[in-house]
Amino acid sequence: MKIKTIWLAVLVALFSVVSVFAETKSKEKLAQMAVSADSAVSSEAVKNLRAMGKDGLDALVQTYSAAIAKFSAMGEATDDWKRIAFALDSVAMQKDSYASNLFWFTDFEEAKSEAEKSNKPILSLRLLGNLNEEFSCANSRFFRALLYSNAEISKYLRENYVLHWKSVRPAPRVTIDFGDGRKLERTLTGNSIHYILDENGEIVDALPGLYAPSDFLKYLTKSNEINKTLVALTGAPRETAMLRYRRAMFNEIVRHRNNSVAAAKVNLTEPKDGTGALEVAPRAVTKMLTEASILRDFSDDFSRFEPQINLDDWKKLAKLYAGGTKFDDASVAFIKRQNRQTGLTDAQFASLLSNLTNYVALDTTRNDFLFHTKLYEWLNARSAKPLEIESFNSRVYAELFKTPDSDKWLGLYNTDVYTALDGNGIIK
Repeated sequence: MKIKTIWLAVLVALFSVVSVFAETKSKEKLAQMAVSADSAVSSEAVKNLRAMGKDGLDALVQTYSAAIAKFSAMGEATDDWKRIAFALDSVAMQKDSYASNLFWFTDFEEAKSEAEKSNKPILSLRLLGNLNEEFSCANSRFFRALLYSNAEISKYLRENYVLHWKSVRPAPRVTIDFGDGRKLERTLTGNSIHYILDENGEIVDALPGLYAPSDFLKYLTKSNEINKTLVALTGAPRETAMLRYRRAMFNEIVRHRNNSVAAAKVNLTEPKDGTGALEVAPRAVTKMLTEASILRDFSDDFSRFEPQINLDDWKKLAKLYAGGTKFDDASVAFIKRQNRQTGLTDAQFASLLSNLTNYVALDTTRNDFLFHTKLYEWLNARSAKPLEIESFNSRVYAELFKTPDSDKWLGLYNTDVYTALDGNGIIK
């Protein structure tokens, strides 16, 4: 009897090894088929690899690791590489996924299902255009270059988050034709926001626009930590923990903001129709109110000072608030690869990198000073009923980003401006 049991265990083990080997060979075969010159073959293989989720992307990355390393170093887009890159980006649903190895869901319900299964929070990106296309909005392109390619951030996201993105609307795109064969292509306007959600899709935090890598990672880490606490709570205790977390994060930004304003000696005076002192404090409450009510009852309107703050003042504030902004080696290599064909000298590239660093520090500062605190206010002021993310996102784009759904031209066309063009320049 004992011998039979041993043989049974051996057979089960052998069967498991064979199954794993067969599965591995199947992934390798699909990875090879995914870069076939036959579009029908490659399309079917890509479809199957994407259905495998992150495992399918990993199979591609492992199979073509040498080609990825070569392209990262040389930036030479051969026909073979173009097929590999297309397969990678189609499975990952992210442009330039070779640099991040991040798998993104585009179906929100599938993302929630994976989050519940893996007990991880969701990072849900809302953007103009599509993340898997070159000409998505500017913010999302910077995300790919400076955040998702960052070695520490990409590792943290792979291990701790389920990723999802959704396009809010197409990104406006313009081509400037110089008439001599030279053209410049750009996108105009648009903003993006990362929502950090629990496994049920409820908003934990919201990160508006572009952040320095260290700040982005800070918010990812803190949101992940509070999410682990929330998992063990239900009802009122869970709600209070969420409110307390956001209020603490709000207070941290306001404290650092006030310190930066004082240190930079930026003089801010209340507008004639001012709404209160610079120091933000809870509204008056009675002792009868619960802690949850107190945590909900705060506001911020730093935006009233924005007309007084010139660019030089913003730069001073950014140097104090986000002066430690820097990009890791992986992101710098990504930027170099993108600019390799432009003929930049080493000095010109150094200048480009310096300007980019200052720009990101400035964006980080403005996003926290003007937008992030307002988002905390909105999130905590809601009723006990969970927020519907689509409605909240519509409010963000309308009131914060000033690109409401009702404006189909995204502020780029005005009926009261004459252009001396037939149809006032509208093609269709």
